[in-house]
Amino acid sequence: MEYLVLGFFSGLSLILAIGAQNIFVIEQGLKKQFIFLVCIICSVSDLLLIFLGIFLFHIFHQYFNLFIEFVLNIFLIIFLIYFIISKIKSFETITNFNIESKKITKSKVFFKTLGFTYLNAHVYSDTVFFLGNFSKNFLLNEKVYFGVGASVASFLFFFGLGYLSTYFSRYAQNRETWKYINLFIIVFMSMMTLYIIKETAYLL
Repeated sequence: MEYLVLGFFSGLSLILAIGAQNIFVIEQGLKKQFIFLVCIICSVSDLLLIFLGIFLFHIFHQYFNLFIEFVLNIFLIIFLIYFIISKIKSFETITNFNIESKKITKSKVFFKTLGFTYLNAHVYSDTVFFLGNFSKNFLLNEKVYFGVGASVASFLFFFGLGYLSTYFSRYAQNRETWKYINLFIIVFMSMMTLYIIKETAYLL
């Protein structure tokens, strides 16, 4: 049981930090756009990656890890730049929240969520590399409990984050509010992109 609790708090401590994926979940919650789909993709993806790291960590060599992180960072930078540009383009076309919400499709949200999840090197570093490395000396049953605990933390976090955001959406039903929200997202994502570029440069 202690490994279940250990996994829960280890996983929770890693995903509490505000990142690109979490900001996206919050935004979808505020807009009430397919929030269950977004939360389930993020949660199930964490579960799969956590257990991938737990059971396959021994096959990853240090330099191979760095190479994977470098490639993922490049894809993430491209993805974030595209996301920022799309936000800037839509900045002046915001009318109100409800009208903008109708323009989004389920498939677009689906692929966007996959992008923020699987093109994010930090998702892999937290789940596959960190949790996998942390549990590498555990017994098999201890690994399972640890993975379940970390996965439960992910489910609770993402669904809590998403649906709590929907509650606050009542305060974000006007054009000016969404201009400020979009401005914050643009600035935050730009800073994150610069940070990831800096991190990627250190990998060279």
